[in-house]
Amino acid sequence: MRYSPRVRADALLFLCVALVLTPIEGYGLDAGCVAALGEEFQPLTHTACGTAAVEGSASEIALDGDGPTADAAEVPGRPRDTAPVVTPPPPPETHPQFYVATDGSDDNPGSQSAPFKTIAHAARRATPDTTVFVAPGTYEGGFKTTSSGTATGRIAYRSTKRWGARIIPPARSRSHTAWDNRGNFVDIVGFEVDGTDSREGTKWTHGIYNGGSFDSVRDNHVHHIATSVPCTSAGGSAIGVDSYYHGVSSDVIGNVVHDIGPPGCRFVQGIYVSTSGTVKNNVVYRVSGAAIHLWHDATNVIITNNTVSASDFGIIVGGGNFYHTSGPNDHTVVSNNIVYDNRYGVSEQGKTGKHNTYQNNLLFRNTAYDWQLRNGLTPIATVGADPKFVNYTRTGVSDFHLDSNSPAIGGGTATDAPLLDIEGKPRTPATGYDIGAYQHGAAPGDTVSDR
Repeated sequence: MRYSPRVRADALLFLCVALVLTPIEGYGLDAGCVAALGEEFQPLTHTACGTAAVEGSASEIALDGDGPTADAAEVPGRPRDTAPVVTPPPPPETHPQFYVATDGSDDNPGSQSAPFKTIAHAARRATPDTTVFVAPGTYEGGFKTTSSGTATGRIAYRSTKRWGARIIPPARSRSHTAWDNRGNFVDIVGFEVDGTDSREGTKWTHGIYNGGSFDSVRDNHVHHIATSVPCTSAGGSAIGVDSYYHGVSSDVIGNVVHDIGPPGCRFVQGIYVSTSGTVKNNVVYRVSGAAIHLWHDATNVIITNNTVSASDFGIIVGGGNFYHTSGPNDHTVVSNNIVYDNRYGVSEQGKTGKHNTYQNNLLFRNTAYDWQLRNGLTPIATVGADPKFVNYTRTGVSDFHLDSNSPAIGGGTATDAPLLDIEGKPRTPATGYDIGAYQHGAAPGDTVSDR
């Protein structure tokens, strides 16, 4: 058999025209190919365009007296007489979200319209990059969360309204802890933990306990924890960040903590840290032990821009009864804190190192002493004057904002200072760096992510 000259010539002419057409910018496609694909066009490679079944293509060149045969030319890598293969774009990236509400059910899917009932159930469903939104209302505490996120996909538990989701003791408590988190890369944000109405069963000695790594406890209101328990060395705290389960590098930021522990008991603390991390922008008052206490494996902790008052100790920096290390507590920074109206101010205890630093703090009216440091350390740039809060009372409701003539205004250092205060107000060279949790006079910021 022989090729038909007419068919051969027509095919060659078509291919020549196609090759000289201007390519589509960015895709390397011939304009003739786009016309052939019409409205169903999807980006293809130039090779795929050349294999489209257009008139006169190699697969349609006929032999004299015959249609296509098994000997007709085929496109390498693709069966004959098939349409171009178009790969669909990947689905959009999604971030799992679950919702919890008091009128929900744990048999629901956890959507916004059909929420779960309990935080614990939502936590069991959480995977990396999940956010659990908790609606305002009252929820029973005494639960544990163990799901972990990742460095690039944290798990967040968020009250949809600041302090709107309120966690209280159940009618019959079976746990010492309101919220026990063991997951890593977890954020607990915006809850109220209220131990006031302790009923039957085990009384809470811990508000939020965190045994995971790379976690944060932020913007919570934790109060009236362990106020009526026996004073024992088992201890307790409103917020505890612990290394017992090998947790490291967690942050306690922007919380309000008060009325913690039975009167006269030094074993119950406000914020208790036994690992590395940061403690910043917190307001802590009326604690039977220390407002902020570092112990066990604590080291490399930044304690900055906190306001603490009306407690037995203001801040304890110490190490001892070690879990996994031999100490000491070293390279800890204590700066920009107001320590006011406590029995003791700032104290180093146990095994501490020579590299701890204390600078730009305001200490005043601490009855036994302001400072007790070791290893020859001395504080730098301490302000020893009344902080002049807008309103202060040791036993009632105080307003810890700074009065316009407070010596804490502009008295801080930029080193290690958070960019925002407890209310999201910016701290910048232009505003100055105030001492304490509240920045004076600045407008609230748009975000609290760096508090």
